[in-house]
Amino acid sequence: MSNSTVPERDKMLRGELYDPLSPELVAARNRARLLTRAFNHTSDSEQAERDRLLRELVPDCGSDVTIESPFLCDYGDNITLGDKVFFNFNCVILDVARVVIGSNVLFGPGVQVYAATHPMSAAQRRTGLESGKPVTIGDDVWVGGGAVICPGVTVGAGTVIGAGSVVTRDIPAEVFAAGNPCRVIKAIAD
Repeated sequence: MSNSTVPERDKMLRGELYDPLSPELVAARNRARLLTRAFNHTSDSEQAERDRLLRELVPDCGSDVTIESPFLCDYGDNITLGDKVFFNFNCVILDVARVVIGSNVLFGPGVQVYAATHPMSAAQRRTGLESGKPVTIGDDVWVGGGAVICPGVTVGAGTVIGAGSVVTRDIPAEVFAAGNPCRVIKAIAD
């Protein structure tokens, strides 16, 4: 099959250059925007409706997941959430590639996870094509407020990412890492 006959969503999920303006992807993002808008406008007293909307937006969602409003994402169905996940206010996930978040994960306010990326070449960027790289966050991770997790990054289980960090490369398990760019500061001993 030639690459021109491959659906843009398939290219996107494989990390290839794809056209984000394809009708299929525009419709999928519009669906996610409608669901996030509805989710963000429900109150804590409407917990059953919040849960329903979250599970429609993020079908691969574990139990006891709490996401404070506002929350934004590109598609939702490219996100996997484990059990007992907590996102504080103003979290954003650009899920043009798979974003897998383990169980017992805490996000501070304003955490941003970017699976989306663009070509380094200006000539390629002018084509309007973009791509993505999967992001994986292991179990028992705490990501401090305002941290940015960049495309293609894996954060190991049990790790703490300091507030305001910009995570540009993989971080191993059971460490405290912080800074811009984020780097390991010390191992965590229980």
